[in-house]
Amino acid sequence: MTSEQNIKTLAIIGLGYVGLPLAVEFAKIRPVIGFDINKDRIAKLEAGHDQTREITPEELGEAAHLRFTSDATDLSAAQIYIVTVPTPINAHKQPDLTPLIKASETVGRVLKAGDIVVYESTVYPGATEEDCVPVLERVSGLKFNVDFFCGYSPERINPGDKAHRLTTIRKVTSGSTPEVAETVDQLYASIITAGTYKAESIRVAEAAKVIENTQRDLNIALVNELAVIFNRMGLDTDAVLRAAGTKWNFLPFRPGLVGGHCIGVDPYYLTHKAEELGYHPQVILAGRRINDGMGAYVAGQLVKAMLRKRIQVNGAKVLILGLTFKENCPDLRNTKVTDVVRELADYGVSVDVCDPWADPAEAQAEYGIGLVQEPELAAYQGIILAVAHDMFRERDADDLRRHGAPVHVLMDLKSLYPVKASDLRL
Repeated sequence: MTSEQNIKTLAIIGLGYVGLPLAVEFAKIRPVIGFDINKDRIAKLEAGHDQTREITPEELGEAAHLRFTSDATDLSAAQIYIVTVPTPINAHKQPDLTPLIKASETVGRVLKAGDIVVYESTVYPGATEEDCVPVLERVSGLKFNVDFFCGYSPERINPGDKAHRLTTIRKVTSGSTPEVAETVDQLYASIITAGTYKAESIRVAEAAKVIENTQRDLNIALVNELAVIFNRMGLDTDAVLRAAGTKWNFLPFRPGLVGGHCIGVDPYYLTHKAEELGYHPQVILAGRRINDGMGAYVAGQLVKAMLRKRIQVNGAKVLILGLTFKENCPDLRNTKVTDVVRELADYGVSVDVCDPWADPAEAQAEYGIGLVQEPELAAYQGIILAVAHDMFRERDADDLRRHGAPVHVLMDLKSLYPVKASDLRL
């Protein structure tokens, strides 16, 4: 990378699970403007606190060249913009590009000749050049690939994972011209110790990202369907998977609730684009239907087990341990534990949810769920271990059963305990 490139100022648009680690790492070697529309988020970061728990106060302190702002006019000091806003789906399971379009408008207002805009948000192939670039051109009055340029480098952040972090995960890069592709690649190579992979085009990089999580979604859907089948056969799914796993090329997927900002969302971006082109995906959407139905399946299995023990379901109390979409992480986005809560409520069950990792205010605001800090003892007719947080792993099944009424059902969704220690699991 040339010395001129080294001194260019970066602006990171969106300081969530993806943007903040990126801003911190780049700010160790170059000026970085960290921008977010959430003023409370900015205030907490300036005070040295990251509520996502991805970045420690010490790591924030090491980012010597990083300044935070919620004032979009401050972005005009940058020459390279990296957009890391979320790309959710709406209630109809269609891509919601609103955050991406708004971020593009924000960048477009400060875009200058020679600037580069890089997108990291997960999208369908073509979104950068077909949806974002026209916004940049319209707002800035500049011409794409003449006055300004674009790149795409899909995020691969795994929230809560302390082993696979930003710098140790190989980064796919791309650019709108060969020269810009090389510039973008070298930019990321300056911080990614695992190396980079320069894709042939922006569309190739976009497609590569969206199929990463689609592949995982389908593999999990397969084992979820197997779990349903094996349950009807009276077989322990975990025992079957452990036996099959003795073969060198058997993939170690496990059944469960598929939530989060990636696996349960990204396939819909791909299927949306396919349907626009007149192709109606079969396998991908079948996997989505299976995984989206697992919350109702879990609730149904618990209710059946309660009935077998002659427990009155209507009016019963159930304790769910865990609300976040994965273990050891405060991320509540698209958590499917809420599907279990809603389904049980339809049976007339009163549900308490306990999760020390989750933010109680966020749980209430996003899902209307009030978290309990100290679950009652001997009070619940059903207990579901839903998320494998370390604090739950450290407790044995007998300890969890202390919360159960004299007659109760313990359901172990994560297969943390020996098969005979719980009453049922996936």
